[in-house]
Amino acid sequence: MKPMIATLALTLPLGLAACMDERPAPLPGPATCNADRVQALVGREARPRVIDRAKARSGARTVRVIKPGMAVTMDFRSDRLNLDVDDVNTITAARCG
Repeated sequence: MKPMIATLALTLPLGLAACMDERPAPLPGPATCNADRVQALVGREARPRVIDRAKARSGARTVRVIKPGMAVTMDFRSDRLNLDVDDVNTITAARCG
């Protein structure tokens, strides 16, 4: 029984290694936000279509619409676009973080 266990212990890692590709897939690079690309949207109403366009243009992974008086976290995320809006939902500022 022991020779069989020893054989399995030696051949199992080789079998698993054969299933792997030669090179591992590269990890996705960090997404970064570029608010300069969306400054033309300041003054527009923050409708879903405009928000989606801002996300795509900025390269951000997420968008946070910040309304007046809204509590927000102070954490910085390089992949997030912040859109400040006024009382009538007009974009007043676009910045990353």
